Amino acid sequence: MALLPHIVIIGAGFGGLAAARGFAKAKVKVTVVDRTNHHLFQPLLYQVATAGLAAPSIAAPIRHVLRKQRNATVLLGEVQDVLLSERVVVLDDGAQLGYDHLIVASGATHSYFGNDSWLKYAPGLKTLQDAQRIRSQILRAFESAERENDAAKRADLLRFVVIGGGPTGVEMAGTMAEIARHTLPGEFRHFDTRQAEIILLEGGERILNSYPANLSESALRQLRSLGVRVELLAKVSDIDALGVRYEQAGALHALRTTNVIWGAGVKASPLGAMFAKQVDGLHLDRAGRVPVLQDLTLPGHPEISVIGDLASLTSRGSTVPAIAPAAKQMGAHAAANVLRNIRGQLLRDFHYRDFGSMATVGRHRAIAQIFGLKFTGFSAWALWLLAHIVFLIGFRNRAVVLLDWAGQYWTMQRHARIF
Repeated sequence: MALLPHIVIIGAGFGGLAAARGFAKAKVKVTVVDRTNHHLFQPLLYQVATAGLAAPSIAAPIRHVLRKQRNATVLLGEVQDVLLSERVVVLDDGAQLGYDHLIVASGATHSYFGNDSWLKYAPGLKTLQDAQRIRSQILRAFESAERENDAAKRADLLRFVVIGGGPTGVEMAGTMAEIARHTLPGEFRHFDTRQAEIILLEGGERILNSYPANLSESALRQLRSLGVRVELLAKVSDIDALGVRYEQAGALHALRTTNVIWGAGVKASPLGAMFAKQVDGLHLDRAGRVPVLQDLTLPGHPEISVIGDLASLTSRGSTVPAIAPAAKQMGAHAAANVLRNIRGQLLRDFHYRDFGSMATVGRHRAIAQIFGLKFTGFSAWALWLLAHIVFLIGFRNRAVVLLDWAGQYWTMQRHARIF
């Protein structure tokens, strides 16, 4: 009896899970490897960081998600190397997995643009651990302010700086302003939480610069209406235990704070560098992403597909964005191409279908562009709510999040304030 083709999938994010599900009815053996035991719905990770949702509401055990797919095995482990010539994946405990086909969906992590020492003072937001650290940091700042009698020191404790005007930075800044102005007032006796200062630093000319200029301007107005101070063309020069220094209009500015959140940049997983060392002529882009062929395979290695945040690809004249819908489309396409390869058929090129994008700023505040139509304010916010409920993994998570959001809407309270 012939052995079934073995497909190894690295990463169980949106792309990895979509790929695994693409083999559900195929006569193959699938092994999914991830360094955590859960699939994470990253678009709502900021809600955990700001005490809006509990961690289990936006995560699901990988084994549970794939429990009915009998040809799929899930392994907990971190990939240390991929030996291309031997077709072997090496795990952190030394175990080796041979493969006939490999799909790499290992995602991305924070980028501090060569200033890795900033990580200690300015955590990013990519994992549940990151979210829990940030939530603790935010809530501890208010607790410390309650015990501080010196007005200047209390002001430093209540100063929150978010670096980066992309979706993560905007969502964090807007939600933190709502916490200070609507959730916490009346709970502290020695100060007014509405005194908290939320500052967003963006190095470019506008926030959310991947959106059309008029939507970006709308988001800026909505953010400022929440009381967020937005500084554009602000280039961060240093972050340490005392706070943040940044340059703007030729002048150097300093913000005293111990509450800094990083949302300014990402870089691809280290697996890209491993491939670059083994494939002649393979040059990673500035973010460490792997340039793949139009069929999503690694140049010279049709048995390897690279998808999601690790892949660099142009489709229909535009760069495929590093977002969840693109990763899911790439995962499904990579799985279909692997099956074509097994059947001896030609591989098909990947074409990204852009259904739109959206970003939330706060309650009743958001922007969206869907099928070319633009929405702002309440309508965009309602569309954002609907989309995120629909795409959450699992019925239980949808129900829990819907109930939590309904409670927050009417009471303005956030009950996941445990650290």
